[in-house]
Amino acid sequence: MCVSNNNEGIGLWVFGYGSIIWRPAMAYQVAYLATVSGWARRFWQGSHDHRGTVDKPGRVLTLVPQEGEICEGRVFGIAKEHVDQTLSDLDYREKNGYQRQQLSVQTKEQGVISALTYIAPINNLAWLGDDSNQAIATQIQHASGPSGSNRDYVLSLHEALVENGIHDEHINNIAALLR
Repeated sequence: MCVSNNNEGIGLWVFGYGSIIWRPAMAYQVAYLATVSGWARRFWQGSHDHRGTVDKPGRVLTLVPQEGEICEGRVFGIAKEHVDQTLSDLDYREKNGYQRQQLSVQTKEQGVISALTYIAPINNLAWLGDDSNQAIATQIQHASGPSGSNRDYVLSLHEALVENGIHDEHINNIAALLR
């Protein structure tokens, strides 16, 4: 929900690279397309709490460091008065192995800014890691949890990326296998 088109009073920038792109679920003042360098978006994090279960985890996104890569997403400017609630909501949403991290984010409108994002590190309990595109898609196809089907998550993300003019080969490949 966008509450204003004014940049004054921004207390926090949040970088979204996954579901936050298509379902921000936070009161933001402005949103811009943004990029981060040296990171790749991958379906390497398990989801036991949103898009899968403990017995049948889904796969959700995280950022992994990768030299030479650029990840495109959206950055959201949060008004000072909404920062505490936004952080509380995001900490709950990103609870299954994710940690807060500050990244330098490039926007056309603001230049380089520091933005908060959530990244699942390799040593977290829900980490699944790399696999073939086919194996990832098969796991996604058969997973569902309290937030819905894992397949719907991927296809909604793919649609949002296309609508925003963002090309991501990993997402395109997985989405194609799920169609």
